[in-house]
Amino acid sequence: MTGASSGIGRAIALALSAAGCETLLTGRDGERLAEVAAETGGRTVLADLSERNGLSRVIEAATSFPVPDLLIHAAGIGRFARVAERADAALDADAADDGADDGGAGDNSAIDDDGALLAINYLAPVRLTRALLPAMLSRGSGRLVFVGSIAGLLGVAGESEYAASKAALGTFAASLQAELSGTGVGVTTLIPGVVDTPFFERRGVAYGRRFPRPVPADRVATALLGALEREHAQVVVPGWLRVPIALQACSPQVYARLAGRWG
Repeated sequence: MTGASSGIGRAIALALSAAGCETLLTGRDGERLAEVAAETGGRTVLADLSERNGLSRVIEAATSFPVPDLLIHAAGIGRFARVAERADAALDADAADDGADDGGAGDNSAIDDDGALLAINYLAPVRLTRALLPAMLSRGSGRLVFVGSIAGLLGVAGESEYAASKAALGTFAASLQAELSGTGVGVTTLIPGVVDTPFFERRGVAYGRRFPRPVPADRVATALLGALEREHAQVVVPGWLRVPIALQACSPQVYARLAGRWG
C-alpha cells in the first residue's frame, strides 16, 4: 500500500493489520512510516513516488514478495489555487522550457510542482499497477484499490489541478475494471469526501467550510474494508455524497448552478 505514513493510508493500514493482513507499506515520511510499521508489524519501503527511483524501489520490493491479494493506491497530494492565479507560474514554466532549449538553467519550479502532483496522484498508481497486475492475472485473483476523491467526480473550485488528477485516476480505474471482467482480479474505487487528515495543511490552505464537516479517517478505512469484503466496485464516504454525484450525472446544469453558489 502506498501513502501509508499518514491520513487515509495510515488508517487503512491499521484497519488491515487489525483484520490480520500482512502489509508492505510505502511512504515518504520516514518517521511517521516507522510509527505505522511499529503499530501494524508491516514491512516498509521509504520512497517518494514523484521520483522514478522511488517508484522503482517500491516495484522492486513489491515484486520480491509473493503476489499480493490487495494493491492499494492511497498516496496523494493536493494543491489549492484558482487557475488564473497560476498564470504567472505558467509563464515561468514557459521561460524555463526556453532556457532549457538554449542550454540555460531556467526556473523549472512550476514544472516540478505540476509533475509531482501528476506523478503521485496518477502516474505512480498506473505504473505500479502495470508492474503487479500480470502476476495477479496469472494467479487468477486479487483486488486493486484506487483512492480517488469527490473532487475528481464533481470538480471543486480552487482545486482544478488536483481534481483533474483524481478524475484521471478514476477513469483509469473504471476502464481497468472493464478490462479485468472475468479474470478473477477486481477493482474498487474509494471516493472520500472531506476527511480529517493533514491533507489540507500540506496543500497550504486550511479547510474553511462549515459544511460538509470532515469525517474521521478511520471511518473511511472501515467503509473500505466492508466494501472489499463484499467486492464492491465503488465506495463513497460519507454515503450522502451519492446525492450530489447522482444530481451532477442526471442534471449537470442544475448541479452547476448549485456548485457555483457553494464555491
